[in-house]
Amino acid sequence: NPFKATHGWQTLLVQIPLPHEQTKWAGGVDDPSVPMLTVDGVHHCDITEIITSMFEDKISTTFHMTPFEEYWKFSDMDELTKVFSEAYSSPAHLEAYQEVNAIPRVPGDDLERVVAPLMFWSDATHLANFGDASFWPIYIFFGNQLKYTHGKPTAAACHHVAYVPTLPDDFQDKYIFHFHEGSSDSMYTHCKRELMQAIWRLLLDEKFVDTYRSGIVIRCGDGVMRHIFPRFFTYSADYHEKVLLTCIKFLGVCLCSRCLAKNSA
Repeated sequence: NPFKATHGWQTLLVQIPLPHEQTKWAGGVDDPSVPMLTVDGVHHCDITEIITSMFEDKISTTFHMTPFEEYWKFSDMDELTKVFSEAYSSPAHLEAYQEVNAIPRVPGDDLERVVAPLMFWSDATHLANFGDASFWPIYIFFGNQLKYTHGKPTAAACHHVAYVPTLPDDFQDKYIFHFHEGSSDSMYTHCKRELMQAIWRLLLDEKFVDTYRSGIVIRCGDGVMRHIFPRFFTYSADYHEKVLLTCIKFLGVCLCSRCLAKNSA
């Protein structure tokens, strides 16, 4: 079993409400009469524990704890050219570094504050040319590391966070049991979206939210105590997954999850 508890894995279930066209519940989604669909087998790791283990490890001695700007100059006669290359030399990292260091300190707090740039990825993958066996991991890289390190499989720089399950095979049977008819394609898509959101609610638990707001003190691999503040930097996914993550309509009026550019334009 690859999902051993000794390796930090937990296996839990999530519940999502089952919607139905032209049916309204008085209490909304919190109404106790709303039927719930249970999806079990959600394998995931604690994000805070991943952050802690990484910074405690000796590999953190190679991390860039303080962001900086990078410039290139061909000759003394040329102007400086700003280089955009790594997460730890990006404007976003510099802004996050200034933000966490602007948080008021309690008396006696003189620890170095470090931003942990979290770079998430997810990609549903078919495991065979025939059949429907699939694999949907969510994994994470740390922006404190070189991008060249990220590209080395032997560097173990990629950390798996969760595996997204599909809706159960008996979904339609359960839907018919509650509503006496099968779900439409739009309702099925809605439930897939709700499942993705439920899994992220599971990952972004109270422990992680507290760590995000207040940081966590860790003795790093070089023996120095530092105050680590995780920050979301990137989430790389294809368009189909972005639709599920941001709850937008597939190929709708506005295609992008970040702007209001019209499809017609």
